[in-house]
Amino acid sequence: MSDIICIRGIHGFGYHGVFEHEAKNGQDFFVDLELHLDLSKASVSDDLNGTIDYGALSELVVEEITGARVQLIERLAGRIADRIKADHPNIQRVTVTVHKPKAPVTAEVSDIAVTISR
Repeated sequence: MSDIICIRGIHGFGYHGVFEHEAKNGQDFFVDLELHLDLSKASVSDDLNGTIDYGALSELVVEEITGARVQLIERLAGRIADRIKADHPNIQRVTVTVHKPKAPVTAEVSDIAVTISR
C-alpha cells in the first residue's frame, strides 16, 4: 500500500547552471515533491509522528536550492531526492521535479523541468 503526499512549488533562489552569468546572477527555482509512504497510522491517530513534517521537507529543499552550486538541474533533483530518502527511510518512493522557468534557451518556453524518482 502506498499513500501519497504532494508538495508543489517550493521556491528558492539559486545559482545553478552551466553558464557563468547563471552563477553570477542566479535565478528562481521551483521544486515539486511526490512522496509515497504508508499513512495508515497517521490517518487513524491524527499524530504527526505517523507522517512526514511538510515544513521540514520544504526547508530541506530550500537548503539544496540555495546551497552549493551545480551545473545541471538533474544533479539538483538527484541531491534533493537522495537526501530525502536518506533522512526518511519510511518513504518508499520520492519523485522530485525541479523547474527552471528562466533557463537560458533560445526558444520561448514557459518552463523547463526535470523529474527524478528514487
